[in-house]
Amino acid sequence: QDVIFHNEEDNSLYFTYSGKSNVLEVKDLNYQVNTASQIPWYENLAQMKMPWTWKSDPSSHVSVIQNLNLKVQSGQMLAIIGSTAGGKTSLLDVITCRDHGGKIKSGQVMINNKPITPQLVRKCIAHVRQDDRLLPHLTVRETLLFVAKLRLPKFFSDSQRKKRVEDVIAELRLRQCANTRVGNEYLRGVSGGERRRVSIGVQLLWNPGILILDEPTSGLDSFTAHNLVITLSRLARGNRLVLLSLHQPRSDIFQLFDLVLLMTSGLTAYCGTAKDMVQYFTELGYPCPRYSNPADFYVDLTSIDKQTAEKEMESRKRANALANLFVEKVKHFDDFLWKATEGDNTETTVIKQRNSEEVVNMPHHSSDQLPGALKQFTVLLSRQVSNDFRDLSTLLIHGFEALLMSLLIGFLYYGHEKNGLSIRDTAALLYMLGALIPFTIILDVVAKCHSERAMLYHDLEGGMYSVSPYFFAKILGELPEHCVFVIIYGVPIYWLANLVPEPEHFLLNFLLLWLAVYSARAMALWVAALLPTLQLSAFFGNVLFTSFYLSGGFVISLNSLWTVPFWVSKISFLRWNFQGMMQVQFTDTTYEMTDQNFTYQIPGKLITQALDLDSHPLYVSYLVLTGIICSFLLLYYLSLRFIKQKSTQDW
Repeated sequence: QDVIFHNEEDNSLYFTYSGKSNVLEVKDLNYQVNTASQIPWYENLAQMKMPWTWKSDPSSHVSVIQNLNLKVQSGQMLAIIGSTAGGKTSLLDVITCRDHGGKIKSGQVMINNKPITPQLVRKCIAHVRQDDRLLPHLTVRETLLFVAKLRLPKFFSDSQRKKRVEDVIAELRLRQCANTRVGNEYLRGVSGGERRRVSIGVQLLWNPGILILDEPTSGLDSFTAHNLVITLSRLARGNRLVLLSLHQPRSDIFQLFDLVLLMTSGLTAYCGTAKDMVQYFTELGYPCPRYSNPADFYVDLTSIDKQTAEKEMESRKRANALANLFVEKVKHFDDFLWKATEGDNTETTVIKQRNSEEVVNMPHHSSDQLPGALKQFTVLLSRQVSNDFRDLSTLLIHGFEALLMSLLIGFLYYGHEKNGLSIRDTAALLYMLGALIPFTIILDVVAKCHSERAMLYHDLEGGMYSVSPYFFAKILGELPEHCVFVIIYGVPIYWLANLVPEPEHFLLNFLLLWLAVYSARAMALWVAALLPTLQLSAFFGNVLFTSFYLSGGFVISLNSLWTVPFWVSKISFLRWNFQGMMQVQFTDTTYEMTDQNFTYQIPGKLITQALDLDSHPLYVSYLVLTGIICSFLLLYYLSLRFIKQKSTQDW
């Protein structure tokens, strides 16, 4: 057991960075953000702002980083601390080239003396977001293994990929929960700290030289946060450069940092070794009180107090003075780090890997040798099926929902074996058959897509896979669930309502229902990818479905529609489903109608003619429904391809 389960007191390194050492350097950086451009367009519309006024406010341009200099190298862990709105996240965004809505006014960021570009960042830097973006129904080992298949170069063998996964699990001390589901806020799984380590492991798999983490301890208790930072410190000793942002770390966490950057309103109040921070401020006349946490005390010292105008002016004046003093003290140092004595060396010792097993080195151009589209498709399809079919509660609820609706409708029309249903009742049943269940499908699909949207955006931005493999894996991975759902819904209704019992009629009717329900699913996929929030997607999907429902040929006859709804009916999958089902049910049958003592034999074809539902042959309904499905899927693909799949967390 001691060999299998590694605790935090085990300081051994199981997975080190085998590439060349990296140096990250920021020189005279001045960065400005347009706060207006960071407001989502739907919020601007909700506030009745016109599009041409969204980014035109001159007061929205705010300087969030001013004259920042720093230099950090492999083997060091730099913690960026400071109060809210101090510029911590903005600095990480600039370094990772994710500065959407911002502009570098002057200065530069370099990695190994090369100016940063998105391509260089993608090859050198792994960025761990503040929120965990993982599939909840996969185990820790499965999550990492799927990422290894997608992210590691194609020259890796399956055994090498598995070994890399096991090395990462050992390095992050995850062996005790390797076979536990990741979970989320609704599904019990690993703990919060373990889930955060899995997020780190996802990025660590491709063995980056630079690891950047945004608020990695947010939402964790102090003990779990401490253990997480111990892990990050150990990763830094494995020849990696670790950069993380924090608000106010507790004292034992603060002692783990090699370097500290203290920011206040975009200015640098201190940048140097953590152990010398107290001495630096003591020399300036701000000694840390005994038994106080230095991080808490000096973050409070440099924070801007906005309770009153006087306090804000006083605190801002003090923060600016501290920033100016620091610039004067380090202007002669090449690495812009304050040292207690000029001869101090801030480099840390890099510890080599514990075991002497074979190490697979990734060449510099390995990102160009990632698995091809076909391999990505197979991995994504396997991941999709594994995650979906383990969500038994959701599958059972959807199945029970379909069965319950089927039985309710079926028993409503049950008991007409002798005389059969009337023409009006049969038409109502056929329209309701194709119109009720698609609406629930739309809501379910939209909700599911938006729950996956944050992870999808992160994966696409990080280049883990491209849109095309994900699109086809998504479509094919959901087909089994769709088929079972339609069978549970459509079969009981057909026989309980005593519709035409011939197998040919049943199969034709079932195929129409399958196409109609899948049309609703394809439409839901499109609106979920088109719009950024669940509420907007659900609203737009509801508007489309209601338009198709009203122009479907049952609520009002097609002949009575004026121009706009008449053209809407042309693309209404409910109209073509209803028309096809009516033709299947009535064309080869004869209905008897009794008026007083007279009985009339009415051919079914006359009924479809009277309702204007025979203007096209039966096969046209199947072709049009197939065309509608293909059109919605094409729109879905184009939305994935050209619209950034930002969730509400990414704006």
